[in-house]
Amino acid sequence: MSFLVLVLVLWVEKFSALRHRLQRDRVWLAELTRLEAKPRLAREPALILALWVLLPAIVLGGVLLALKPVAYGLLAFPIHLWVVIYSLGRGDIKASLGPFRDAWRRGDEQAAVHVAERDLGLTGDDEASLLAKVQNHLLWQAYQSFFAVIFWYVLLGPVAALVYRLLALAVAHSTHPGVVARAGSIRHAFDWLPVRVLAASFALVGNFVAVGKVMLHELLHWHIGAKQLIADVGRVAGELPSSAAGDAGVASLDSLWELLLRSAVLWYAVIALWTVLF
Repeated sequence: MSFLVLVLVLWVEKFSALRHRLQRDRVWLAELTRLEAKPRLAREPALILALWVLLPAIVLGGVLLALKPVAYGLLAFPIHLWVVIYSLGRGDIKASLGPFRDAWRRGDEQAAVHVAERDLGLTGDDEASLLAKVQNHLLWQAYQSFFAVIFWYVLLGPVAALVYRLLALAVAHSTHPGVVARAGSIRHAFDWLPVRVLAASFALVGNFVAVGKVMLHELLHWHIGAKQLIADVGRVAGELPSSAAGDAGVASLDSLWELLLRSAVLWYAVIALWTVLF
């Protein structure tokens, strides 16, 4: 069932607007704001996070457990599909890069700086640093929006995928510093393994030797962030130039996107093989 869910998720991601209709965070975020506003809970960020993340996860797990023996588990299928789709990242990564790509292709640095700050929340001191930040942004968003969710769904099921997304939402939207810090620490633990699996995928579909040199030093490093690691590995795997103006800069973004697509195909092939054999 898991592989069928992943195939349908891929179809929804590429050919349907269903994902954007299912990913409604307003109720979740309103509840987070309500919990943070309570004086008694404000001093207990761990309790706020437990109520906001663990409680829905326990309810979801209970529902799935109850439905498992019914109709050979087929009634749980739509719940799996809904949870995985909801747990994917927000927005369209490639579409969000459109205005930046157009400005960069024209060589209009001022417009590129403006749209990067407006659409991506990125600033750069010069042309080369701005392009590098956009490249890193593409790698990170693809990882946290898709690869990490798929990894935890395949490994531990929809509950883990939902927990990952709720932690990401807490980091992005919480106004309580304690909640942000605790959610960030737990998310760091969630990211440690999948980001290294994706980095290994980059080695197989990209520059194996260059990735190996980076991974050799960072493989077991607990404190390096997933965002930094995926940027370091992705750039060497895609053999990106240190700076690229005009069409060459846009081509570097296309090269990274193709690297991510090849990695996704590799993941799906491995999951399909695992499903058939086991």
